[in-house]
Amino acid sequence: MRTRYKDAPPYVTKDGSVIRELMHPARHAVRNQSLAEARVAPGGSTALHVHRVSEELYHVTQGQGRMTLGREVFDVAAGDTVLIPPGTPHDIANTGSGELVILCCCAPAYDHDDTVLLPPEAAGQDERV
Repeated sequence: MRTRYKDAPPYVTKDGSVIRELMHPARHAVRNQSLAEARVAPGGSTALHVHRVSEELYHVTQGQGRMTLGREVFDVAAGDTVLIPPGTPHDIANTGSGELVILCCCAPAYDHDDTVLLPPEAAGQDERV
């Protein structure tokens, strides 16, 4: 199975990032995971959130940002990959002058209903939500 970037329309997720789903079980033959490209504009960020079930990988392909992952806050840049376990509060802010572009892989596949937005004061929590 092959998909083409131009055939994946962008949309805004619950966390505020603009994504294109490159592979998703709802539209493709893939069964157990999804792959999307997320873009965050300069000065922008995603909302703090968790995924109750999905394990997620972020692979930064362009730009730089600041990642909140549970109690950790650290810088990321092109070439970095971050593991986000289920239930871990996370967000990412674009700290660069260009777009921050991330490949996001979720297993099981991304589902809006699995995304829970958190209040900003929940940042720094390490416990699983």
